Amino acid sequence: MPYKTVRINPALPNKPRVSVLVIYTGGTLGMVYDQKSGQLVPFDFEQVLDRVPEIHRLDFEITLITLGDILDSSNMKPAVWIELTRIIEKNYDQYDSFVILHGTDTMAYTASALSFMLGGLNKPVILTGAQLPIGVARTDARENFITALEIAAAQQEGHPIVPEVCIYFNSMLLRGNRATKQESVQFNAFHSENYPHLAMAGVSIDYNYPFIRPFVSGQPLTVRTAIDSNVTILKLFPGITQQVVESILGIPNLRGVVLETFGAGNAPTDSWFLDALKTAIDRGVVVFNVSQCEGGRVTQGRYQTSKLLDQIGVVSGSDITTEAAITKLMILLGRESDARRIGTLLATSLSGEMSE
Repeated sequence: MPYKTVRINPALPNKPRVSVLVIYTGGTLGMVYDQKSGQLVPFDFEQVLDRVPEIHRLDFEITLITLGDILDSSNMKPAVWIELTRIIEKNYDQYDSFVILHGTDTMAYTASALSFMLGGLNKPVILTGAQLPIGVARTDARENFITALEIAAAQQEGHPIVPEVCIYFNSMLLRGNRATKQESVQFNAFHSENYPHLAMAGVSIDYNYPFIRPFVSGQPLTVRTAIDSNVTILKLFPGITQQVVESILGIPNLRGVVLETFGAGNAPTDSWFLDALKTAIDRGVVVFNVSQCEGGRVTQGRYQTSKLLDQIGVVSGSDITTEAAITKLMILLGRESDARRIGTLLATSLSGEMSE
């Protein structure tokens, strides 16, 4: 598929060459106010310099490409994750880093997915967006975009400072597979309850070095684009019925379930509930236990109500987010066929997504 390409800030004389590839997928950031209709509409993102002239002041190369189909993030699909992965793979040797402009609603899912799909990543992949469109006077789009570019281009001793998939939003840089969207009306949309921020942007950008994944010299990029979407999320609540649970666990071709449990990974001890889970597990469905709490973690087996889950083969998700859990499950199911092997990998931190 051909992409629209715009090159900004070509190589400067007597300056080290640092280059950033910006990939525009859609979302609120790329909207402007249309005087005729009185509505917000997408604008041609090739005209980004008209909206963010400050980009000219950045002292590194920027190339902007726009996906053929601009998406509201609610329409994000695994096929787009694969497309983004392929774009990064194709351009990995030509650029020092990547910035993805993305709608906020599913940004944490995309960031999590990319963290698992880009094996051996040694360069920054920074996702950002906005709560208000770039065509609105009080927009947060300009600051988010410009600072994401600066973080992506930041180097120390010739190596990128943040060689991993991240989300930058409202002055905070977060590990992508540790972030979740918690706000729809405030600018601080994303939070990371179980892992410290990687940087804070104020007058200067202060990096939280001990928590950033280290650069590994000579590490090759390995992409993983096989995804199995035959998964679901089962959120428990008081009063959930046997019919609902059995209907979900009995979905044809179902291969994986993220089970959102109470507190530290606890679930009902009703025999019908445990029998339904065991029946699914026995036929090869992988069940991944994730807490409904925003903070804390699953400590499966600590209480009797979670010990029974442990005994029937439910996999503990530690402090992983639901977004990271479901995308990790999809990607592991795409590359592995043995349920036990998948369970072992789910319980292992592959990209810094969980504490072990």
